[in-house]
Amino acid sequence: MTPTDRLLTQIDQLLQEIKEVRKLNERMDKIAMFLEDIRLADIVQNYTAPRKLLWINFLAGLARGLGLTIGTAIVLALLGSLLSQFLSIPIIGDYIKDLVDYVQAYKQP
Repeated sequence: MTPTDRLLTQIDQLLQEIKEVRKLNERMDKIAMFLEDIRLADIVQNYTAPRKLLWINFLAGLARGLGLTIGTAIVLALLGSLLSQFLSIPIIGDYIKDLVDYVQAYKQP
């Protein structure tokens, strides 16, 4: 194979790769336009249906509040369980025992 033939083969390969890159670029452009259309459609839908927007935001806020409440309860329960392990420590144990007694007194009517 002559150097000219090798060069022509490499040029053909490069041209083929360029065609593939162009096809990929066209696909990426189509995807980008599709995503922009979706975002525009979402914005238009939010402005044309304010009740739906309010309802979705209400449910999202409700879910956040519920999640925050449950998460706080779990963390406080774990913290209380951890603190109850320190009742045998002389200085810290006295404070924790007073705190536990206060909570128990508050629970009882």
